This record gives sequence, C-alpha cells and structure tokens, in this order.
Amino acid sequence: MRGKISTFDFFEILTIIITFIVIIFTTALILAIVLKGIPYLGAAFYSEEVRFSIRLSLYTASIATLICMLLAIPTAYALTRTVFPFKRACQMIIELPLSMPYLVLGLSLLIIFSSDFGKALKELGFKVVFDKNGIIIAQTVVNLPFAIRFIRTAFEEVDERLEFISGSLGATKWERFITITLPLARNGILSTIILTWSRALGEFGATLMLVGATRMKTETLTTSIYLNLATGDTGASMASATVILIISLLSLFLTNWIGRKNKQESRMKDVNRW
Repeated sequence: MRGKISTFDFFEILTIIITFIVIIFTTALILAIVLKGIPYLGAAFYSEEVRFSIRLSLYTASIATLICMLLAIPTAYALTRTVFPFKRACQMIIELPLSMPYLVLGLSLLIIFSSDFGKALKELGFKVVFDKNGIIIAQTVVNLPFAIRFIRTAFEEVDERLEFISGSLGATKWERFITITLPLARNGILSTIILTWSRALGEFGATLMLVGATRMKTETLTTSIYLNLATGDTGASMASATVILIISLLSLFLTNWIGRKNKQESRMKDVNRW
C-alpha cells in the first residue's frame, strides 16, 4: 500500500511540475509581447495604418462570425438531431479542415475564386481575390468547422427527452428547437461566438494566400504585424500584436465567465431536481 501511495504522490508531483513548466513558458510568451509592445501602443493608435487595420479586423471578424453562426447552428442541429445517408462521412468531411494547414485552405480558396466561377462573381460586382470580401471568406472557411464542432457538442449536452416530451405535447421540431434546444445550449453558443470571433481576428495564413498583404487595403492586425516586421518597423508590429493579445484576453475572460455560469446553472438544476 505504501508503495502505491508513494508512486501516486510522485505522479501528482510530476504533473504539477510539468504544469508549472507550461505556465512559465506561456507567461514568457505573453510578457515578451506585452513588455515590448506597450511602449509603442500609444504611438500606434495615432497611426492611420494601425487604426485602419483595427477597423478592418473588427469588421471582417464580426461579419465572418455572423456567417459562421448562420451556417454552424443548422449544420450542428442536422448532425445531432436528424438522420440522413452517409452522416458520419459528412461529419468527417466538415471537420477535415481542422487538420489542414491554413495555407492549404487559402490556396484552395485562391484556386476556386481565380477560376471562371470567381471571374463571374467579379463581373457581378463581388470581388474576392485581393479584396476585403476575401478576408471574410477566408476567416469563415477557417473557423466554420471549429464553430460546428463546438455547437454540436453544446446540442449533444441538451437532454433529448425534453424535446421528446415537448413533441408528444404537439410542438413541432421548429418549436422544440426554438424553445428548448437553443435556450439550453445558449451558453455553449455564446462561448463559440466569442472564440470564433477571436480566432477570426488572428487568422493569417488563408487570408495571406487569398488576398495578399497590401497596406491600407487588405491590412488586418495580423497582416500589419507581418508587413511591419518585413520592413523593420518592430514597434508597430509589436503594438499590433499587443492589441490582438488584449482582445484575446478579454475573449478568454468572457468565455470562462460563461463557462462558470453554465456550471452554476447545472448545479442549481441538479439541486432542484433532488
């Protein structure tokens, strides 16, 4: 028994040590950005280029997140509440981009929108390649599988028996979805919205392939970091990185707050049930 206890204690100590190593390394990464970027932060906000990149990033990330939610919610519902042929294969295809490099996704988008299809869209007035519309599409494609997976998980945690009881009382599937599934999964959906928006702000690989990196045209915050580093302007690049870090921290705070709120509500339901 003593041998088992000492082995278990050693294992716990080992995991704690590894945890602190990870924390120290992550803290060093964050401080490297903060300490270098804060001195340039004030001057950066007086720069028209930085302000342009912030406005463009907020605009494209918000539109991309909205599109992701409009597509992810019904897709996640279909994957969790309906039956159709080759459902498992379809789920694998949807999640495949999660394991693909973003540069490859960007190259795929470039091939599609440089084809006759893309040229036809351009003639109709919807330009994608080397345009801000391309940024929105790149951010959407990169984050859509991520959003679908998280919302699917949120829907799977909803007790289907409640929907069944509602259906036995005459509620349609649409009414069950609106009155039961969505309200019970709202915290998971809110967390997905925040994380998707934050990830869209930091997207770079697919965007670079599809729209390039042009100052004051397709310059998002991540593109600004790339351009300023390429030209030797370390201060401006660090300032842009600091802005992204601040937004990421706020997003993480909101996500954790929603998660704690969700756990508290679950505990209250369990208490009331008993």
